[in-house]
Amino acid sequence: MNVLVTGYQGYIGSQLVPLLLSTGHSVTGVDVGYYRDRSLSHEPGKVQSIHKDIRDLEVIDLEGCEAVIHLAALSNDPLGDLNQDWTYEINYRASVRLAQLSKAAGVKRFLFSSSCSVYGRAESEALVTEASPVHPLTAYAISKVRTEEELARLADETFCPVFLRNATAYGWSPCFRADLVLNNLACWAYTTGEIRILSDGTPWRPLVHVQDIAQAFLTLLAAPLDRIHNQVINVGAARQNYRVSELSIFVQQAFPGSRVSYADGGGPDPRSYRVDFAKSADLLPKYQPSWEARSGAEQLCRAFNEVNLTLDEFTGPRYTRLARLKELIDAGQLDDTLRWVV
Repeated sequence: MNVLVTGYQGYIGSQLVPLLLSTGHSVTGVDVGYYRDRSLSHEPGKVQSIHKDIRDLEVIDLEGCEAVIHLAALSNDPLGDLNQDWTYEINYRASVRLAQLSKAAGVKRFLFSSSCSVYGRAESEALVTEASPVHPLTAYAISKVRTEEELARLADETFCPVFLRNATAYGWSPCFRADLVLNNLACWAYTTGEIRILSDGTPWRPLVHVQDIAQAFLTLLAAPLDRIHNQVINVGAARQNYRVSELSIFVQQAFPGSRVSYADGGGPDPRSYRVDFAKSADLLPKYQPSWEARSGAEQLCRAFNEVNLTLDEFTGPRYTRLARLKELIDAGQLDDTLRWVV
């Protein structure tokens, strides 16, 4: 299948693209290149690259594609706090436009990387399903809800959107992110010996390994269209609903000698929810997430040893998206719309 992947050089994309290539798919990758100096995990020449902001794509860029996997986004809550309109413009308006272009180009399958963060604050500790009310608490989560709503309106017999509400990702990737909860705790443990928790540790988080997210997209490329048409699917596993305090224990075990600390005055985070993943098991019986947080923390320890992770790298622009954008803006390389000027 000819597949176009947006954000193909990012955290999920750099895991997904080699998987697509290894299973025989042809890949066109779109990426704005905020980390264009980072080495990629696929062989040069294997991917047809389009170096564009997703806001600037045109129908011609999508011609000949049978499926689109849309990963590109400003990818965490602090970025939304910096400038919410960037998040809405890129994550919402540009995503809807991309879906419209895809439909016009004859793309049949549009896989949208959404997020379980749309659930925001559950009313109880009962598991939330795809049919549960959403309570997005951040610009990032709101942008995902709005995009899902608009893309669903485009669905018809010629265009099949699918919405993957990924649990919070973790694990090593060639374009690693340190601003995700398990990854962040592990980074603190390795670089300082202290596992820093900013809340009281009670919030629930559903987690899923980045490799298991990539596998979910691959599985959906092969799924019958009539089975997945216009479906919302939570991506993860029930056994991976964790309290933050539980994650800290896994990290402590993976990083011997580290200790857990709680921030002074840290209260319960309003973002707390447990997620039901039964629908994915029903729709995609061949999809079986293989990682758990404990093994993920152990993988991170091995990876940090291999790259000799430092505190400056962890807290700086190399692994933190907000710091990277600020670096590029301060250097005059990005304008006030986050487009390249050099």
